[in-house]
Amino acid sequence: MITNTNEAENYKTLSIKHSFDANRKVVWQAWTDPKQFAKWWSPDGFTVPVCELDVQPNGKLRVDMKGPDGTIYPSVGVYKEVIEPERLSFTNAVLDNEGNKLFEVLQTLTLIENGTKTDFELTAEVLSATPEAAPYLAGMEPGLKQALGKLDTLINSKGEIL
Repeated sequence: MITNTNEAENYKTLSIKHSFDANRKVVWQAWTDPKQFAKWWSPDGFTVPVCELDVQPNGKLRVDMKGPDGTIYPSVGVYKEVIEPERLSFTNAVLDNEGNKLFEVLQTLTLIENGTKTDFELTAEVLSATPEAAPYLAGMEPGLKQALGKLDTLINSKGEIL
């Protein structure tokens, strides 16, 4: 449930559709292989120094993003649904400096083969948020789009990860 703040309410659900010039297996691996995921799962200017993915139902994930100023933004989550190579669902909670959840999002992605391409839909549903989460939530859509742009760059003309 969203904490009583109008700003956080504005970011309850986000849906992004995209198409990749790669087969579904390549896109799936980009989402489930920690080494590949760490290369692109962050907004521009950020890096991922910690990426731990246990991709199975009830498996845990930890992804720490490092901002351009050196600030670390830790997040943790749990995989809810893993249907290789077509559907993946997981929670992702960004933590504050004391390890408390600033907000938690349920991310669900669907991968559909379309010839040599993969059509992709990502739904991010905000499950909970503190008032302090509003600026993070405001940046969620542009940040996800930047991350997907990084993934596009990593997929070469042969439909493989570089």
